[in-house]
Amino acid sequence: MTTIGFNHFNLRAPRDLMDELKAFYCGIVGLDQGQRPDLGTPGYWLYAGNQCVLHLSQARADETRLTHTATTFDHVAFTCTNRAEMEARLKRHNISYTAGQVPSMGIAQLFFKDPAGNGVELSFAENLS
Repeated sequence: MTTIGFNHFNLRAPRDLMDELKAFYCGIVGLDQGQRPDLGTPGYWLYAGNQCVLHLSQARADETRLTHTATTFDHVAFTCTNRAEMEARLKRHNISYTAGQVPSMGIAQLFFKDPAGNGVELSFAENLS
């Protein structure tokens, strides 16, 4: 067996937070809600182009999902275009972020948190010289 690529990540939350995450990842990050098969539970599949990259799943009523615990998860990263437009969007929505760069690879980055406290990186190919 050989791993050949990344498929998706899943965030599981109570209904209100799941809906807030959908609005955030669609309205801020720029993903699109797309087709999701009937899995017997509420949720959303969010797409970057034609690739489903984020599953949002509703937690069961008796399920406790901790959102502020120490874990090894740091962030998820998306490849994006138009950094200036994204920075303006983050500012309009009062989302604090930090900027970074990897000059040797020509990458500029924006880092921030989603409504559940998960780290998000947006990566932009830019001429950093």
